[in-house]
Amino acid sequence: MSLNVNGRFARNAGYALHVMTASGAVVGMLALQAVINDNIHAALVWLVISQILDGLDGPIARKFDVPLTAPRVDGHILDLVVDYVTCVVVPIAFMNHFLMLPSHSETLLAGSMFLFSALWFARTDLETDDHWFNGFPAAWNLAVPTLLLAHTSTAQVAIICGVLCASQLTNFKMPHIVRSPQLRSITLPFGIIYLANLTYLSVTYTNSGDNNLTWLTGGILFGFPIYVFAISIWRTFIYRETPGELSLNA
Repeated sequence: MSLNVNGRFARNAGYALHVMTASGAVVGMLALQAVINDNIHAALVWLVISQILDGLDGPIARKFDVPLTAPRVDGHILDLVVDYVTCVVVPIAFMNHFLMLPSHSETLLAGSMFLFSALWFARTDLETDDHWFNGFPAAWNLAVPTLLLAHTSTAQVAIICGVLCASQLTNFKMPHIVRSPQLRSITLPFGIIYLANLTYLSVTYTNSGDNNLTWLTGGILFGFPIYVFAISIWRTFIYRETPGELSLNA
């Protein structure tokens, strides 16, 4: 009897998690509606909420072994579908609507971001065995709010987005914040602090463009992307895996 109860609980928990993942698409719709309504503050907040949902469902799915307990829904495909909406479509619409891209070239830049991100999501080598992404993982829902809150100029936005787009067709290694074993004791806490900081800055942001960017919040806002870029260079060009390391870190 207890086995049946435990089995039902695991199955129900698995499908509930699939619903939680799919709800990210609804959050994306709310963010897009806020963009259409010129409510930059609400759009920022919904983008952050979508990132929090995306960050939570993976660890929970692994804990409940969802591919076995709720197999009628492919969680990987579901995650990719929702991610393309919340991580690509909505942030790029945000950039276009709120004039973050240089005039007369915004269509070209936005189109390139859509194109390269679609190709990246379809890569068969999207992630390495030790959970580093090959190329920028289309995390525009983090990049775009960061660029906005940092008061980046349109020219700077264009250059940064161009570099990130180009990297999506390369094997430049970028960390999975939760799963990459190398430097995880630094990357994961720093990532959580960065996301908390981004949430605070988004919640306190006003439609007039004011935010509470101090030396501390600004340092975190700039510091984490710089850290990620630095360790990505290290992982791509310097790091060499030692025999048996993956099995030890698994």
